Amino acid sequence: MKILFAGETWVKHIIHQKGFDTFTNSEYGEDVGWFRDAMKAGNIEMDHVPSHAVGDMFPTTLEELQEYDAVILSDVGSNSMLLSVNTFTHGIVQPNRLDLIKEYVEAGGSFAMIGGYMSFQGIDCKGQYKDTAIEEILPVNLYATDDRSEHPEGITFDILEPDHPILTDIPTEWPHFLGYNKLKAKPEATVIAEHNDHAFISTMEYGEGRTFAFASDCAPHWGPEEFIEWEHYNAFWINVVKWLANKQ
Repeated sequence: MKILFAGETWVKHIIHQKGFDTFTNSEYGEDVGWFRDAMKAGNIEMDHVPSHAVGDMFPTTLEELQEYDAVILSDVGSNSMLLSVNTFTHGIVQPNRLDLIKEYVEAGGSFAMIGGYMSFQGIDCKGQYKDTAIEEILPVNLYATDDRSEHPEGITFDILEPDHPILTDIPTEWPHFLGYNKLKAKPEATVIAEHNDHAFISTMEYGEGRTFAFASDCAPHWGPEEFIEWEHYNAFWINVVKWLANKQ
């Protein structure tokens, strides 16, 4: 089994002010390690495309996507998918990769989106997946506004489908989360868990394929240490990928 995972990285450009003087430095960071370790534990091969490289490295043909059992986007916005260097800098026509993912799912592929500040609509709507092919194939409809629901106090969700294969060997008691993207389940979706009538974990069949939405994060800050170090963290994500790949 082989998946493609894009996102969960960032670059910070920092200004240090020390009295009259300032200097800058840049730092690269990534939070994909916990998810990658989960895939290793499940003997699932994973190719990772960092957020800054999505524009140039994410597949541009159906044939390339069909090398994977599932494609996952996590905390990387639609502009990164749409505006490659060739298009944005050189004005060259390129495939619309959001439409390509839809075509891939229609033909039997599987797709998942994991929440974050650049997922779904995200912070200040900068995820910007509303009214795209991605919204069409997801089990949820997106708000037209900033869809974050911040919960520094910590929240848990209600499990509605405890017998779903994704929750195999996963207890009903979960660690808390510190926030999520508000998502509206489609009538044809299966809502596995919800919080305040928002779909927290949901799935759907689309065309010949499957899709999955997880409203919170697989990493900090919304996914706190209690979640990422949870003894069932690996098993949950392995179940998700196996269900997407129709192996469970």
